[in-house]
Amino acid sequence: MTEPLKIGVLLSGSGTNLQAIIDAVRDDGLPVDIVHVVSSRPDAYGIERAKAAGIPTTVLNREVYADPEAADARIVEALRAAGAIYVVMAGYMRKVTPVMLNAFPDRVLNLHPALLPSFKGAHAIAEAYEAGVKVTGVTVHFANEDYDKGPIVAQRAVEVQEGWTLEELEAAIHEVEHALYPQVLCLVAEGRVTVGDDRKVHVA
Repeated sequence: MTEPLKIGVLLSGSGTNLQAIIDAVRDDGLPVDIVHVVSSRPDAYGIERAKAAGIPTTVLNREVYADPEAADARIVEALRAAGAIYVVMAGYMRKVTPVMLNAFPDRVLNLHPALLPSFKGAHAIAEAYEAGVKVTGVTVHFANEDYDKGPIVAQRAVEVQEGWTLEELEAAIHEVEHALYPQVLCLVAEGRVTVGDDRKVHVA
């Protein structure tokens, strides 16, 4: 049996990726223990999902992020106190600082709704849609100080169907996210993911 990987989850919104991880733990035996959830916004519905699953939460607000490094120090303290080994960003709309990255070196995962390095930033799905690409997708990568540029762990493509609306593309992207993120966490929990000296991810 794989020892459960203790993770802290950072979110800013509805928390559907948090829910996907919770469901995978409960239904599929994903070897992960979500020890703490941090929300950057007090109105994020993801807080309710965490509470429903009995997961402790820390809720921050815009005033706290006036000093981003102080905010990250507070998050690091909460996650370490909870025993988190990995940090999992799931719809977290704040850029992490070196305070977080140094506390969890190569252990901060992020999910991006495009095939990096294409369509970086907060509007990736809409930008891909407007560009008329025929294939986009989802990337899981390790966060670093360069926004959406850390070592890539996994990617999955989504073919854009003729006539799709932006909303239909968003739904397809989210469906892939909800499947891919738990799969990556399983690989991490099994000790199969490493970052080499070449700063590329290798999966055993």
